[in-house]
Amino acid sequence: MTINPLELPVSPPIEYPDCDGEPMAENTEQFNWIVLVKENLESLFADDPHVFVAGDLLWYPVEGQPSIRRAPDALVAFGRPKGRRGSYRQWEEGGIAPQVVFEILSPGNTAEEMREKREFYATYGVEEYYEYDPDTFTLRGWLRDETGLQELTTHPRLDGWVSPRLGIQFVSPPDEPITIFKPNGEPFKPLDTLIRERDAAQQQLAQERQERERLAALLRSLGIDPNQSA
Repeated sequence: MTINPLELPVSPPIEYPDCDGEPMAENTEQFNWIVLVKENLESLFADDPHVFVAGDLLWYPVEGQPSIRRAPDALVAFGRPKGRRGSYRQWEEGGIAPQVVFEILSPGNTAEEMREKREFYATYGVEEYYEYDPDTFTLRGWLRDETGLQELTTHPRLDGWVSPRLGIQFVSPPDEPITIFKPNGEPFKPLDTLIRERDAAQQQLAQERQERERLAALLRSLGIDPNQSA
């Protein structure tokens, strides 16, 4: 009996949803911290085309296993280009796992849930993992060694800790909100501040361009070629 290949059953394509149906945040405090971390990391690596930063993006580490997934509050993937993604499918990203992951806790997070998240990140290659509870001001971190992700205990509350990958420093006073500093010493800033600074910088560049154009027009009116070197 000859089997016609066209008559063989065709498996439906595997779907990797871009949404898991879970809210990004449970309250305004958690949301503000997620945005603060994500947007400042985006700003930090804005000029590096090979660093991808995302917030609340589903990460699928295993092809063919769409049930294996997490949506970190913020992730950083070095060696991956910027650009739009519906999800982070690791096999389409050169096999590169996000190296740094952040989770901002809410009152609804359970100890078991956070343990499962840590196990996921340890299993699938995260190098640095940070958890922050804005209600209790509790900051914890894990760093990968040859055995997996190990909790950082050398710096109480991670006060003064500098991320090996990101170069950012955490300042974590007792019973107070943390402050995160960029490598140049600037603190992480709220989104509206970042937008104002970006707009001001763009306006300054526009003014400088207009001034150069006016000077070039003046030189040409005097019979001088502004493009000719002295």
